[in-house]
Amino acid sequence: MGRILEADIESYSDVDLIKCGVYAYADSPAFEILLFAYSFDGGETQIIDLAQGEQLPAEVEDAIFDVSVTKTAYNANFERTCLSKHFGRYIPPESWHCSAVQAAMLALPRSLEDVGRVLGLDEQKMKEGKELIRYFCVPCKPTKANGGRTRNLPCHAPEKWELFKTYCKRDVDVEKSIRRKLHNFPIPESEMELYRLDQRINDRGVLVDMGLVEQAISCERLHKEVVTKRAYELTGLENPNSVAQLKGWLGDKGMAAESLSKKAVADMIAETDGEVEELLKLRLLMAKTSVKKYEAMERSVCSDGRVHGLLQFYGANRTGRFAGRLVQIQNLPQNHIPDLELARDLVKQGRFEDIELLYDSTPNVLSELIRTAFIPKPGCRFVVADFSAIEARVLAWLSGEQWRLDVFTSHGKIYEASASSMFHVPMEEITKGSPLRQKGKLAELGLGFGGASGALISMGALDMGLTEDELPPLVAAWRKANPHITQFWWDVDAAAVKAVTEKQKMKVGKIIFEYKSGILFITLPSGRKLSYVKPRMAVNKFGRDGLTYEGISENKKWSWIETYGPKLVENIVQGTARDLLAEAMLRVEEKGYPIVMHCHDEIIAEVSEGSGSVEEMCEIMAVQPKWAAGLPLRADGYECKFYQKQ
Repeated sequence: MGRILEADIESYSDVDLIKCGVYAYADSPAFEILLFAYSFDGGETQIIDLAQGEQLPAEVEDAIFDVSVTKTAYNANFERTCLSKHFGRYIPPESWHCSAVQAAMLALPRSLEDVGRVLGLDEQKMKEGKELIRYFCVPCKPTKANGGRTRNLPCHAPEKWELFKTYCKRDVDVEKSIRRKLHNFPIPESEMELYRLDQRINDRGVLVDMGLVEQAISCERLHKEVVTKRAYELTGLENPNSVAQLKGWLGDKGMAAESLSKKAVADMIAETDGEVEELLKLRLLMAKTSVKKYEAMERSVCSDGRVHGLLQFYGANRTGRFAGRLVQIQNLPQNHIPDLELARDLVKQGRFEDIELLYDSTPNVLSELIRTAFIPKPGCRFVVADFSAIEARVLAWLSGEQWRLDVFTSHGKIYEASASSMFHVPMEEITKGSPLRQKGKLAELGLGFGGASGALISMGALDMGLTEDELPPLVAAWRKANPHITQFWWDVDAAAVKAVTEKQKMKVGKIIFEYKSGILFITLPSGRKLSYVKPRMAVNKFGRDGLTYEGISENKKWSWIETYGPKLVENIVQGTARDLLAEAMLRVEEKGYPIVMHCHDEIIAEVSEGSGSVEEMCEIMAVQPKWAAGLPLRADGYECKFYQKQ
């Protein structure tokens, strides 16, 4: 093992780190590093006061650029990006290690403070930190008392500054303790390779069409003014955006409105006419904000015209999937406008009246154009490829549901085949528009992980015209047609419970369950482990004894979480799908397709004109890893001159 440099920096910028991300933060001309705390090989932590003219020792600077020295930090992407800017030369991720990733792999919290608390470390992050950061690291409001200054310097509060130096050193000490505590759970080299690729993708970023972004934002504002003005004329209300005022106005018109949610308003529109109908339609238009993602692009774009840092490695720590940051590319609206390019040109040229004329809803057009704001650089095009029905394939493979594997190895029409199997109808009779195919699709999307009627309702079953009485038989038919999957849920449940209660190593098909060091580990076929911290049996919401563990719950707090077989199967399937995507990304990148984004099961590469092809990229993606023998993979793709959904 070579030398290790542990580091933590404190810095100043006039750009909001949380809203704009570290790349835009460090890209600001006002950015500077104030303090640099470090320790070599676990020795005593030193602090360099750059803000007051101290220089980094040559030994430290050499180590930062020496690939044989491992640099480690909590959220290392921050330190590495800031130091690249500080030195004015790119620092590649090759010799960097991130202890936040190491914590996330054990399903521990993402923040240094929370991880220190959960691990019960002697060293804890200092509580005063937040206030000190607010004081020294961001601009301040000019007041009479502070002489109208917009920034606090060390000389303005020498005692605070000394405390700030202690705080910076403490962060290195806490990080050291975390590394000591997690020493027996190193990040496997296969994941380090992926982490480095992830960092290079974030460093590369993706180009944004700022002309489109700015016009879209103006268009939205204009549209909102027009709509609000019309609503005002119609109702005479002081604020036609106010829910209380609108409910009152509707009440006067004889419409008792319980709620003004999108769905409730849409239902009311169907029953009304005249002024009330017009107002309800305006309400939908006023409530639809398609502009938030454009604003996020505008905020986080760097001086190179690109947005960086859109993806968070191991962001979903239950499965190891990536999470979206800044523009949240994981949930971009789909595009269904037939003449996408025309709509895009009209917005870009600021021809807003033509948009009003040609399309039903301006907010809708803007919302569908969000994707298209991501563009390849000159001389390139996007090649996009995604795995076809990846979760359904993985579930069939893991559970040994052979008829489904046969479908995926041949024609791949799983919705039709599922309906055929559930309703005992020949597959030829189930066509694209048939109600049986709809039911097959609904069942496929809603029932793979133990879902029942409730899952179908949340998938929109009732909106499709199904009645509640039709749902339980649908659930029963799907489970009967998929006996191996149904059995797999309960085998996984029993194995997890036995691993925890009897401390026995258990195996279900290709999955291993093992309890050690207070963690339930589930080993996936790839060899990667999912972690469930402090698992124990407790009475669950069904009134039965079930498995619970500690983790980050829906409300982002560290708390007890209940789980059971089908839920664990969902984690296992999504984790395995993530591993397939991750290995595909490594192969795609290595074959000369530079990845700028990826999203769920899709990879977007910025490829120079005249090189590469959609067919080749799909072939590279569909290569079976050694550990996935017998899993039929398929990828479909297309190319485009701006990002879109084909």
